[in-house]
Amino acid sequence: MLELRHLRTLIALRDAGSLVEAAERVHLTQSALSHQIKDLEERLGSPLFVRKTRPVEFTRAGQRLLTLAEQVLPQVRMAERDLARLAGNEQGRLHMAIECHSCFQWLMPTIDHFRDHWPEVEIDIPGGHHFDPLPALAREQLDLVITADPQPLPGVHYEPLFRYEGLLAVARQHHLAGKGFVTPEALAEETLITYPVEHSRLDVFTQFLDPAGVQPREVRTAELTIMMMQLVASGRGVCALPNWALTEYLERDYVKAVALGEKGVWSTLFAAIREETRSAPWMEDFLRTARETSFAVLDGIKPA
Repeated sequence: MLELRHLRTLIALRDAGSLVEAAERVHLTQSALSHQIKDLEERLGSPLFVRKTRPVEFTRAGQRLLTLAEQVLPQVRMAERDLARLAGNEQGRLHMAIECHSCFQWLMPTIDHFRDHWPEVEIDIPGGHHFDPLPALAREQLDLVITADPQPLPGVHYEPLFRYEGLLAVARQHHLAGKGFVTPEALAEETLITYPVEHSRLDVFTQFLDPAGVQPREVRTAELTIMMMQLVASGRGVCALPNWALTEYLERDYVKAVALGEKGVWSTLFAAIREETRSAPWMEDFLRTARETSFAVLDGIKPA
């Protein structure tokens, strides 16, 4: 009567808060997910949640199955890891680079969780490298690169992790603070604060300013997100960051955020890996852990 997919669906429904977002997380259409839940409810003879509630309000039967899912799914995951070890496929090396200054918020807990379950895999984030990470991945100097800028390279696979929206951070008193969205032309008289990377790797240029033929009045760089926020809050400029990177500053009312364009600017974050390691059990587990951790700790992201 009960299958693992049912338990995973209920966890996704609880975490996502709606049928639409839960369907995206389990890679089903909303119609297919609704049918799956309705079929399970008919078998059980009881509704599992109250319709048209957000966040989803579970019935006693639904809460009981959620408790079961929380107990069973981690045990299944652990058994899968153990079986991979018994098959002798546990050895590996995971040296990674991060083309994303604000990714440590979800990457560090991912690594901590992964290390606990795969102590045999050598994990490192080499510092001070003076080479392009993606070509280094193809040359086997690295094993994984977190990037939002995939490049076609022989033998390299890009695994989508999640989608995110880029937002413009402005000071609370800034004239753009009350806008629903900004146009590219609105930044022509602004100082744009960015990380010290090529403009070709910044979504605010490639997806927003460049297509409109607009350049900001001035570009200023800062190494750290907190430095960028201090400059923005002081009225020294504006900056575009992933929505999750702004969450804590918006909750503290430190800065305001405005959408880039009427439809927003959305991008996908990828884990670049070599094809030869794609099916390794430890790599599959790392990618799965990265997705699960991201959705657990980040606000505003969507399944890729």
